[in-house]
Amino acid sequence: MKSRNLAVPERVLAIGAHPDDIELNAGATLAKWGAAGCEVSLLVCTDGSKGTWDPDAEPGELVAVRRNEQRESARRLGATGSVVFLDWIDGELESGPAPRRQLVSWIRKLRPVVVLGHDPWRRWRLHPDHRHAGWLTVDAIVAARDTHFFPDLGLAPHRPDALLLFEADEPDHAEYTGGFETIKATALEAFVSQYETTLSLPPDPDDTDRARLHNRVAGDLMDAGRTAGLASAELFKLIDNL
Repeated sequence: MKSRNLAVPERVLAIGAHPDDIELNAGATLAKWGAAGCEVSLLVCTDGSKGTWDPDAEPGELVAVRRNEQRESARRLGATGSVVFLDWIDGELESGPAPRRQLVSWIRKLRPVVVLGHDPWRRWRLHPDHRHAGWLTVDAIVAARDTHFFPDLGLAPHRPDALLLFEADEPDHAEYTGGFETIKATALEAFVSQYETTLSLPPDPDDTDRARLHNRVAGDLMDAGRTAGLASAELFKLIDNL
């Protein structure tokens, strides 16, 4: 790894394609920073309306459920900042001017020191929302820093100090997450609608099922940490020349 453990930022903004993407990829890091006094904000690009295998599910009802789950998960992480939903239709997100304008607005409002998001350069990525959320994050950082992009927003430009890309093929930065494994797993448990699709849990998990999830989360963090010489870690591609 090129680097380990950024200084705890004053404010951070994590950007995910869907509810639960942020927690899956950076939940322990955000919990660590939140516990140290960082203002953690989360932004979700889509409405999550297709996040089920149930053909009889009503999309509007699922949107409301996933919003509430995301807010509860943020609470469990200790995120004291904003929880923002851009509400683009699940599976139809595009990295064009309209969503970029929205994201620029939030970057300028929240003024994060560090931004986290999907790595858009990941090879052979299938899900279009993850690709587009990654490009939106990168493109919005460029636009947010320069005064001539979206001047009609009436917001001062803002340039973050660092961008951490998760799901990267070639991570070069590790954040030590020891002691925050349980918080990450507990935050993921808030996404009840995703038990079957994402978390491999039965609809009504018992203590054994939940322990299995916690052990899996801790094991994944341990495996990631091993590549960085740490007991537990989440890995990112660090871009610090913004």
